[in-house]
Amino acid sequence: MTTTIRRAAALCLILLIALLVNAARVQVLQADRLDDNPANRRPVLARYAAPRGNIVVDGQPVTGSKDTGQLLRYERTYTDGPLYAPVTGYASQTYGTTLLEHTEDALLAGTSPMLSPLPLWSDASRGRQPGGDVVTTIRGAIQQAAYRGLAGRRGAVAAIEPSSGRVLALVSSPSYDPGVLSGTGSQVATAWARLNTAAAKPMLNRAIRQTYPPGSTFKIVTAAAALDAGVVKDVDAPSGTPDPYLLPGTRTVLPNEATGCGDASLAYAIRWSCNTVMARTGVRVGLDGMREAARRFGFNDPDLRIPSRVARSNFDTTMTPDQLALSSIGQYDTTATPLQMAMVAAAVANGGELAHPHLVEATTTASGGVVRRTMRQTYAQAMKPTTARQLRDLMVDVVERGSGSNAGIEGAEVGGKTGTAQHGVGNLGTPYAWFIGWARAEDASRPAVAVAVVVEDASARREDISGGGSAAPVARSVMEAALAAARAGSAGADD
Repeated sequence: MTTTIRRAAALCLILLIALLVNAARVQVLQADRLDDNPANRRPVLARYAAPRGNIVVDGQPVTGSKDTGQLLRYERTYTDGPLYAPVTGYASQTYGTTLLEHTEDALLAGTSPMLSPLPLWSDASRGRQPGGDVVTTIRGAIQQAAYRGLAGRRGAVAAIEPSSGRVLALVSSPSYDPGVLSGTGSQVATAWARLNTAAAKPMLNRAIRQTYPPGSTFKIVTAAAALDAGVVKDVDAPSGTPDPYLLPGTRTVLPNEATGCGDASLAYAIRWSCNTVMARTGVRVGLDGMREAARRFGFNDPDLRIPSRVARSNFDTTMTPDQLALSSIGQYDTTATPLQMAMVAAAVANGGELAHPHLVEATTTASGGVVRRTMRQTYAQAMKPTTARQLRDLMVDVVERGSGSNAGIEGAEVGGKTGTAQHGVGNLGTPYAWFIGWARAEDASRPAVAVAVVVEDASARREDISGGGSAAPVARSVMEAALAAARAGSAGADD
C-alpha cells in the first residue's frame, strides 16, 4: 500500500512539474508569439481599456479620451484637431498611429517600461501603467497665426527657435480632423476613404513630409558656401556675371526676373534675387563645396527626426556644371521640406550654429513626474560665424530695401529671403511662393524665431504668385506672434 502511494505521489509530482513547465513555456517563452497572434484579441482590448495619455501644448492637452462603453472602450479625441494634426497625427483603432501619436505610442498607451516605478516591473508583471503625457515645444499662438495666415490654401509653415531648436509651429494646409478616424465602423472607413482620395491631400503633412523646389530661398545656402570658401570676399564687389548668363557647356541662357543684375554684387543679387549671379557663384564654389555646404544645413539627411520622421531634402551629389548652376538657385533636382528651409534661416540667425530641431520638450507620467527631457543638441556648424553675420545683414537688407518688404515688423529686426519656385513640365505649373526669415526684437540679444513658409496657391493667377507677395505676409504674422510670445515669456520670468 505504501509503495502504491509513493508511486502515485511521484506521478502527481511529475505531472505538477510538467504543468509548471508548460505554463512557463506558454507564459514566458511563447508569450510574445501568442501576443502577436492575430487571433488574440486581448492586447487590443487591453490597449483601449484605459484612457490614453495626452499631447500637451502650452500646458493644456490638445488630445483626450472618450469612454464609448464599447468593447474597445476608450476612443481618442482631439481639441482643435485640424490645427494640431501636423503635430499630433492620429491614433485610430482601425488605422493605427502617425506622427507623435506613433513615435510616443508606448508612453501614451502606458506600455513604456520608463513609466514603471521599478525597473523591468512591467515586463515581469505584464501590467500597464496609466498613459504618460507628451509635452510639446509648440506655442499655440504661433501655431494659430500660421494656420490663419495660410487660410486653407495649400502650403505649410515651420517655425523654429534658433538658439534651442525648439519647433514653435508646424502647420500644413489644408488640414483634417484626426478625430474622425479614432474609432471603428462604417463612418470611420468612409472618412478614411474621403480623406485619402481628396485632391487637396489634407492628410499630407506638407511641413515635414513634402519636399518642394526651394527656388531663390536656396540662394542663402549658395551665398554661405561662397563666403565660407572665400570665393566671394567682398559682398559689395561686382561679380563679373553677365546678364543673361550662358549655362556652362550649353547654349541655354539663364535670364533674370529682376533688373540691374548684370555684373551685380552678391549683396544686390540676394536683395533682388538675381539668378545669374547666384548660379555662377555656385559653379565657382564647385560641386564638392556646394554639396558639403548643403549637407551641413541638413540636406541629404535620411535620418532626421523631430522625433517624427522628416522627409529627406535633396541636393544632388553628381551633376554637370550647368546642372550645378541651376541647383545653386534652388532649381533642377534640388528639393526641400519647409522644416529644412526653416533650419537654413535658423542657422543664419544663430551665428552659423544649427541646433537640432525637436518637437518634444519632455515626456511625463500621468502624475506629472518627468520621464525624459529633451536636451539641446547641435546638429552642425552650418557656416562660419563671420559668414552668418554677413548673411544676417544681407537678409535684413532684403526686408528693408528689397523683395521681402512685406515681412517687415516695426520695432524688430527682420531678415528674410523670398523665392518663387518654378515646377512642372516646362515650368508651366503654378509657381510655389516661398519666404524664409527670422526676427529679433530690438531689445533682445538674439532672434526669437526662424520661419519658412511655402504657398502652393493653385487658385491664384500665375503672375500674382511671389514669395514677397504670397508667403511673406504669412511669415510676418508668424514672426509677430513669436515676438509677442517671447515678450510675454520674458515678462513672466521677470515676475
